[in-house]
Amino acid sequence: MLLAIDIGNTNLTFGVFNGNSILHTFRLTTSLPRTSDEFGVQILEQLSHKDVRADDIGGVIICSVVPKVMYSLTSGIRKYLNCDPMIVGQGTKSGIRIATTNPMEIGADRVVDAVGAYFLYGGPVIVIDYGTATTYDLVSEDGAFVAGVTAPGIRISAKALWSNAAKLPEIEIVKPESILAKTTITSMQAGLVYGTIGQAEYIIEQFQKQSGYSGIKVVATGGLGRIISEGTDKIDIYNSELTLQGMRLIFERTKGSEE
Repeated sequence: MLLAIDIGNTNLTFGVFNGNSILHTFRLTTSLPRTSDEFGVQILEQLSHKDVRADDIGGVIICSVVPKVMYSLTSGIRKYLNCDPMIVGQGTKSGIRIATTNPMEIGADRVVDAVGAYFLYGGPVIVIDYGTATTYDLVSEDGAFVAGVTAPGIRISAKALWSNAAKLPEIEIVKPESILAKTTITSMQAGLVYGTIGQAEYIIEQFQKQSGYSGIKVVATGGLGRIISEGTDKIDIYNSELTLQGMRLIFERTKGSEE
């Protein structure tokens, strides 16, 4: 089995693969400091709850945008799972070419998402990740990462609202029934959700127009991606497992090239 670990700014997401299929997922918070032993024990406990033994894990791959947790996490994995984890980074055989001005600026998480979208659905493809930031990335028909847009994530925008306006409350991020909001809470929800839908539709339209590509698929992922994808016909596919699947594809490609 393969253990894929996606380290984001908010959560660490773990996916246990048996072949191409994800058997189990679980999450830990990123912000909580942990020692290597704490990481190791918590991972073993979560695996045990899923009836997976440490010996069942034959490989580990990590994609991280939070460097400060890497030493403890990788040490815990080596100690408790007896695996040397593969780290997605510069030089990783991803299968796509970074064709931006400075390829080193492109985060590992965006590369992984691009790999998942391209190899699962083909190109050209726009992949949108609704995480801490909202990212829009364009991959060409021949597998080149050609452009990307970064916007504040929905939760960041929501927090800015209630943190900087004394009379605005903290709210649940859900799509209200109508954009014709009649209360403070629904007006905030409408602004956040319908505003994000409008942003997505405009950026997708401009990607299509300015790239000159035809037949572009649009794939969304990330925690709040389902809410947005259900609110627009511009997004073709929502895949909550896209990042983990991209990591699996990179692991298989890299291991295959080593054999």
